[in-house]
Amino acid sequence: MKILVTGGAGYIGGTVARLLLSGGEAVTVYDNLSHGKRAALPEGAAFIEGDLADRALLERTLKAGRFDGVMHFAALIEAGESMQKPEIYFRNNTVGTLTLLEAMLATGHDRLVFSSTAACYGEPLTTPILEDARLQPTNAYGESKLLVEQMLGWFNRIHGLRYASLRYFNVAGAMEGHGEAHEPESHLIPLILDVALGRRKSIKIFGEDYPTHDGTCIRDYIHVLDLADAHMLALAALKQQDRLIYNIGNGQGFTVREVIDSVRRVTGKEIAVESCERRAGDPAVLVASSEKIKRELGWQPKFAELDSIIASAWQWHQKRYA
Repeated sequence: MKILVTGGAGYIGGTVARLLLSGGEAVTVYDNLSHGKRAALPEGAAFIEGDLADRALLERTLKAGRFDGVMHFAALIEAGESMQKPEIYFRNNTVGTLTLLEAMLATGHDRLVFSSTAACYGEPLTTPILEDARLQPTNAYGESKLLVEQMLGWFNRIHGLRYASLRYFNVAGAMEGHGEAHEPESHLIPLILDVALGRRKSIKIFGEDYPTHDGTCIRDYIHVLDLADAHMLALAALKQQDRLIYNIGNGQGFTVREVIDSVRRVTGKEIAVESCERRAGDPAVLVASSEKIKRELGWQPKFAELDSIIASAWQWHQKRYA
């Protein structure tokens, strides 16, 4: 197959692109390199440097490629920043995806796997969260993705667009030669690993008065390779199905303090902690039920233990700065 991967110079998109290539698929990466790096591009992929706002370039790329599917990762992803600059999230994530969808329709492409988020749920009424739970984001990042999901529903209904929307929880870990390297970094596990490497003095805990057993937020962590496997299964399933919505997570939650303790175990390093005020828009608990994708597509995470997820990330970060 020929697959267009938007955001393929980034962490998750780059992982998926590498797995596609290793499976013998032809991959074209479309990325503006605003957060991804040219050095992170997977070997063997064609590359188009471009922005989602550039509909003319998108259409030329799609016409030339005649792709069997589009896997869409390109987006801004920082929930905290979205509560300071919501406008750039709606422009990049929502309007940018609309431009991509219009270009797909104009060029006869009808199969999309979309990188969505658990932030669509906001504060869940019950956990673990099912796919039919209330959708009420508590930050603009989640809202920007939820608006895309709503668009996809209408494009499916009116234009016959076949799509899978995968709602990720916290993605972590690394594969050989490729891992998480955001600039600037804001995700918990790589930030703690920076402390272990001596690149930061401490890790900040934003809020210690949440209704959890140690007062810190609880999140569900999924290994990036398990997430990538879910994308492969979803893309294949779109040959028979026209609308798929799945949570992708491990089904168990860990507090911020528990993640810090795991890093201490894996690295053998002391991790200094700095207590800070809550950030606006952070739900107390986000834990997925992924039983639906397990039941329907046979997906099964291979890295269910937090220590093993962190160990793979630790190996990557040590080599990254060697």
